[in-house]
Amino acid sequence: MATVWSALVSAWNLLVYVISGIRIQDLIDIAVITFLIYKCIGFFRQTRAGQLIKGLVFLLAMAIIAQWFDLVMLKWLMAKIMDSILIIAVIIFHPEIRRALEHMGTSGFGSLNKSGMSIEDERLAAQIESASKAAGLMQEQKCGALMVFERTTQLGEIISTGTIIKASSSSALICNIFYPKSPLHDGAMVLREGKIHAAGCILPLTQNSELNKALGTRHRAAIGMSENSDAVVVVVSEETGTISVAVNGELKRGFDAITLQTELNDLLLSHANTNAEPLHTRLINKIKSIFTFKNTK
Repeated sequence: MATVWSALVSAWNLLVYVISGIRIQDLIDIAVITFLIYKCIGFFRQTRAGQLIKGLVFLLAMAIIAQWFDLVMLKWLMAKIMDSILIIAVIIFHPEIRRALEHMGTSGFGSLNKSGMSIEDERLAAQIESASKAAGLMQEQKCGALMVFERTTQLGEIISTGTIIKASSSSALICNIFYPKSPLHDGAMVLREGKIHAAGCILPLTQNSELNKALGTRHRAAIGMSENSDAVVVVVSEETGTISVAVNGELKRGFDAITLQTELNDLLLSHANTNAEPLHTRLINKIKSIFTFKNTK
């Protein structure tokens, strides 16, 4: 018993010694590193770049194996690759890195309008309204359409397969792009940050063999896109005029212009408001909620 007590006292004294030696600079250092690690994890989880990390881990494992077993040729090859790994990573991830750096200066500091909605959210709400109106018009005319609303997963690879537009969103322009004789009507439209960013884009088809055989290529592309990203995809059937929404690999059908706008508001505006809230604000609100809960006991 005395031995256990002595060990506990020694551990406590060591803990006090360590804590007493911590400076304010150390706390700031730890906070900054923690924030950077948090942002890096979020970066790789929210983009397709995270999938390429497996390849880099494989190369690292090959380098370790070559070192252990003294494989001369493999060691030489891995050494050459590792010497250039930073440049390779920048080349591979350059669209995501540029996007992240552009977003860093504005994240959490967006301007607010009189209603308390940020300018970005106001622009997104207007885009949802114009897209829903366009979908309703195309539903009446049985004009096929495929609209992809980008969320946190960057769709640079998809956008590169189409034509860059970067135009303000309007129902008239959306309908014109998907008009049957338009050169861009066959592909998908990517909507980013309240604008029509690109059109005529090629989407990955789902490999789900259990889907209804009656679903055409547009619906399979919509489901495939929602499986490979967190995007919200709207489909208007050319055969029946049915409006569908694909999210997380699931397809909901039977929308009209009004119910589509409600669904998109729930999926996109709520998502944007959650992500737009600064980290420090969420932390303060969390602490407030804890103290409020304690006071109500």
